[in-house]
Order: sequence, then structure tokens, then C-alpha cells
Amino acid sequence: MSDSAVISPSPLLTLPGAVPSPEDTADSAVAWHYGNPFGEQRDATSSAAIIDRSNRFVIAISGEERLTWLNTISSQLVSDLPDGRSAENLSLDVNGRVEHHFVQTDLDGVTWIDTEATSGPDLLSFLKKMVFWSKAEPREGSELAVVSLLGAESARILGSVGVTVPAEVYDAIALEGGGFVRRMPWPGPTAFDLLVPRAALTEWFTRLRDAGATPAGTWTYDSLRVESIRPRVGVDTDEKTIPHEVRWIGGVTELGAVHLEKGCYRGQETVSRVHNLGRPPRHLVLLHLDGSADGRPVTGDPVTAAGRTVGRLGTVIDHFELGPVALALIKRTVPTDTELVAGPCAASIDPDSVPSYDDVQAGRAAVDRLRGR
Repeated sequence: MSDSAVISPSPLLTLPGAVPSPEDTADSAVAWHYGNPFGEQRDATSSAAIIDRSNRFVIAISGEERLTWLNTISSQLVSDLPDGRSAENLSLDVNGRVEHHFVQTDLDGVTWIDTEATSGPDLLSFLKKMVFWSKAEPREGSELAVVSLLGAESARILGSVGVTVPAEVYDAIALEGGGFVRRMPWPGPTAFDLLVPRAALTEWFTRLRDAGATPAGTWTYDSLRVESIRPRVGVDTDEKTIPHEVRWIGGVTELGAVHLEKGCYRGQETVSRVHNLGRPPRHLVLLHLDGSADGRPVTGDPVTAAGRTVGRLGTVIDHFELGPVALALIKRTVPTDTELVAGPCAASIDPDSVPSYDDVQAGRAAVDRLRGR
């Protein structure tokens, strides 16, 4: 892997049963499934499944000022991130629109970042340009590759192969031979990412498979991600997306990617203004799609109500329990019971997926007091 979006096919695609992800997706370099996608999804919840995500773009940042420097150019409060801890973070443009989402882990004097394969080189280029005189050295970190272990039996399987299991969400522990394992809050209730030496990717995958984890593909990962309403940049977001629309507001303890009480960073004015005075124009919801329709909608299709566009479709997936579902950015003012159309399908909003707006923002309350309301 180099400073480009060209990604070599994973060596795990040669394993028995591996079916590559569709060529027109960002995951074409890794397996889509291994012959039984619904069974793989079921195992990723009830037992354990191992998923190749080695197409993730990895960045390593060394230097004694790496955390304080990164804190000034990203949305999460990470200046004092302890060794062996992780966080989710965003890079925003000057208007507060999402450019990159990434997970970072600080371990043994290095901050490791993994992000989307297609946009990772752009993030690395931005980081390099922003160093100036700071004691921080970002570089491509392709010597590590990401795999994810999901399911109720995941911790037991890790222990059975001699891996110390991180106790808390976002905790990370070094692996013998290089890399680390971290506990994640999604896409399921029990989820771990392993960043392993790329040269040992096949060894780690087969080791976990032989310990009882079912090989699964991106279909499984995305199904659980959609169920948990976790967006993916470039799929569930567009060029107008702000963090409030896609549930990324919150500090590390809140499992968010935008801390609301940290110092200045690019895009902060929009974040603060929407939080204190307004509401996001759209919100991310789960749509149930009519499975009897002739065909499926695709990412980017408009979502309409009575012929009027009210949203944009993101990830479209067949879930082993929910059936055909999708994430969509829908105008906040659209009632939950509105009859929708997405591509060739009738669609409906899952009411449990709609965020609550019962709280009154501090800025709005102050304005109302001044107006005598």
C-alpha cells in the first residue's frame, strides 16, 4: 500500500469460500462473504465471527507532541489520551462538514489511526501539511492490518489463543509479535479490532478461525453496523453532512467523535452553533425496505415522499433478522409515519431509530429568556 487509494487484494481472498466484495464498492479488496452470509451474521452475534478489514488505511504518528498537536486539528478531545486507550475522531472542513472519520489508539509512544481506504491518503496528506513546527511525525502505517472479531464468544476465543482481553470499551493491549487488540463499542455489543502485522494477517485469521470464529465478510460487518445505526463516511454521508446529523456528537466516554468543550479546531463554529442554537437539518435513521419490490435501491438514491425528495440513501443491506434495510439521511421535519420511496422500493422509518430532540439547548434557552418566552 502506498500514498494512494489503490489497494491490493487481500491474501485472505484465497481462503476456501471467500467471495470478493463487488468491484464498485470501497471493499472490493476484501471478502464480501464466505458462502453463507446470513449464517455468518448470526454467528457474529450469537457466537463469533472474524472479518477481514485489511483494506483500512493505517497511519502511524510518532513524536512527543503527537496528541496535543492532533487535538488542535480534530474534533475529539485527545490531548491527554492515556497510553492503551482509543477514541473516535473527525476531521472537518472550515464549514464543519465531515471529511474523515477515524479511530485512533495511543500505545507505547505511537498514535495509530485507521480510516477509510479510499480517503485515507487524503487524511495522511492533510496531517503532514499541518505539522509545521510540532514534534509530530505522521506516516503511512501499512505494516499493520485490521481484522475485527465480533460476537458473544469473542472474548473467550481471544483468551484461548493467548490474547489478553481489553476490559473496557476503547481499551487497547499490545499483541505478542506486534500490533494490538482494542475493544470497540460497535458494530455489536461485543466487538474487537485487531491491528496485526500485515505479514502475519493470514496466520492471525486462520488462528482465530481454528479457535472457533466463523470467517465472515463485509456483508456481515455492514449488517451489524446498519443495525446499530453507525454511519460510514462516503457511503452514509455526503458533502453537506455535519456531525450532528449522524450521531457523532460526544466525548470519548459518550462513544462520540466530537467533544463539545474542547479548544478551537477547524469547523468548531458550526458544531457549536448547531448544538447551542439550532437543530440539524437532517438525521440518520434506519429504513425498512419492501422486500417484495423488483430490485433494490442503491447508495445515493433519493428518498422521496409524495414525489418530493426528503433524503438520501446510504448503506443498503439484507440483514439476517431485519430483512432489507438501509441507513438514510432524512429531513428532520419528516414525520416518522410518512410513506417513503427509495429507488424501486416502498420504505418506512423505524421509529426507534429517530433521535430525541426533547432537550433545550443552552443558547436557545437564553434567547427565549431574552424574548420573554
